[in-house]
Amino acid sequence: MATKCENCPLRRRDIFLSMTTEEVAIMQRFKVGELVVDAGATILMEGSNSPQLFTALHGMGLRYKYLQNGKRQVVNLILPGDFIGLQAGIMGQMGHSVEATTKMTLCVFDRSTIWNFFKDNPKRAFAITWLAAVEEHFLGDALATVGQRDALQSVAWALAKVFLRGEALGLVNNRQMPFPYRQQDLADALGLSLVHTNKTLAILKGRQMAHWSDGTLSVSDIHALADIAMLDDTNVQERPIL
Repeated sequence: MATKCENCPLRRRDIFLSMTTEEVAIMQRFKVGELVVDAGATILMEGSNSPQLFTALHGMGLRYKYLQNGKRQVVNLILPGDFIGLQAGIMGQMGHSVEATTKMTLCVFDRSTIWNFFKDNPKRAFAITWLAAVEEHFLGDALATVGQRDALQSVAWALAKVFLRGEALGLVNNRQMPFPYRQQDLADALGLSLVHTNKTLAILKGRQMAHWSDGTLSVSDIHALADIAMLDDTNVQERPIL
């Protein structure tokens, strides 16, 4: 059975802003069901005009683009609480694809009602706008990483950002969190070769800062990792959830 918004497990996490009883009821009316997809399933295809919007309730995925020459750019990783499909909801089609990396459960919303949702629920509409601004901010950081951080700094930045967010989501236990991606995914996100990515990960492991193996990311010293990444702030900002 679909999870009721009042029982949403994500709302118990400190990373997400609290919602009033009225706001929870609004989201319950906006939600039309849940979708469970297997690892490797395409949730949204670049160029598609999906009739649905999603929030990741459980599981992880990634967003990516393919160029005409077959090269792939990973745009970012999807973690629980992420809102998916807004691009098609506003612009009419997706500019990137979305794929499930693990089995995922998605809250489903009817895209055709989004304009009435904005009109009738300005506070909830602002939450969507806020999430879009967060995405823009992240992409700015990612672009600065690809353009200005060296390989060691880039890999440290990616691992630190994911680990900090995983910690805020309650995914970290004994300094370890699920990280069910491939080294090629990380390489495609940072504009590095697979060989360079592998060697850089080995350096971080040798320095006993971070180790990634068998789908698990272990970080023994997040502050040292953040220093290498030139991350000024290791706090994770509270964010709305839909």
